[in-house]
Amino acid sequence: MIEPNSELIIDFELVRKNIQEIKKRLPKHCNFMGVIKSDAYGHDLKIATNAIKDVVDGFGVVRLDEALVIRENSSKPILAMQGVYSTDAYNLLKQNDIWSVIHSTLQLPLAKQYKNNLIFWIKLNTGMNRLGINLNQLNQFKSFFTNQNVLMTHLACADNPSDELNKIQLQNFENSWSQAKNEMKRSVLNSAGVFNFPEYSYDWVRVGIAMYGGLDLPNLKTAMKFRSQIISIQSLDTGQRIGYGGRVKTKKPSKIGIVYCGYADGFPQTAQDGTSVIVNDRLTEILGRVSMDLISIDVSEIPDCKIGDWCELWSSDLPISENAKKNNLISYELMTKMSNRVKRQYLNI
Repeated sequence: MIEPNSELIIDFELVRKNIQEIKKRLPKHCNFMGVIKSDAYGHDLKIATNAIKDVVDGFGVVRLDEALVIRENSSKPILAMQGVYSTDAYNLLKQNDIWSVIHSTLQLPLAKQYKNNLIFWIKLNTGMNRLGINLNQLNQFKSFFTNQNVLMTHLACADNPSDELNKIQLQNFENSWSQAKNEMKRSVLNSAGVFNFPEYSYDWVRVGIAMYGGLDLPNLKTAMKFRSQIISIQSLDTGQRIGYGGRVKTKKPSKIGIVYCGYADGFPQTAQDGTSVIVNDRLTEILGRVSMDLISIDVSEIPDCKIGDWCELWSSDLPISENAKKNNLISYELMTKMSNRVKRQYLNI
């Protein structure tokens, strides 16, 4: 061990395998949009674009500057998923052949000026009540009812297929598509939707978190390995307290490994005792409060554990979704909160 550091090792072969696994659930005619917003969910926007551009049919982002980075690296379709709001931005879309979402009637006057130059996705509010035009406003978009444009919505509860809101949203969408005279292409499903409602795949699916293995879904692997090294081992007697606040007291003689990582690296400060980690291929757990730079783990049952050994906080062998579930978080947040001080390695790019 020369100089310890937390590390993020991202294996894009796992991302590509996840994509192929997801595609098995889709009809052949359905296009796959890889969502790489928020710096590709922390996986690096430019590197992700180049690594997956041959296995996706298009890219989805939120920020226009993200779309421009992708365009420098791929000729595939790009969708600005929250649209743009100025003439300058629309001119950039036109110059770079970037598609745009319209989710509000306030966007309509400007969008009409470009309706012959761009492909538009019209977003419906079918019940999520976040973004999207109201169902009774769809007639105002008649000039966009063409077989080049796309009618879309977003399911609020796709990860819970028994939730009645799914049925309401899907029915509202079907009614609206009929109102559009069945002329537009359709897009409804996100990552969870592909697994729970594959019969609604239609023309495009928009898959983000599942590509990176961030959901607890069949045959998907977390592509991001987050790890750091043990820099100290404490031998404690029964009844000794651990970490800030001393919230944990040893129930027997114990060995505690101190991992060179903390919330300043992006690991959640709120992580609970019992959160799983891996050391030397052995599963163990966090004990005590996570501090800015250090995490305490129980290595009592890992007799070969020594200073310099690696501790995996999540990886393909320890899904990020397990950490998220244990701590009442979501894997999206964990992926996108990685600190700049964490060293990055990219495999199979």
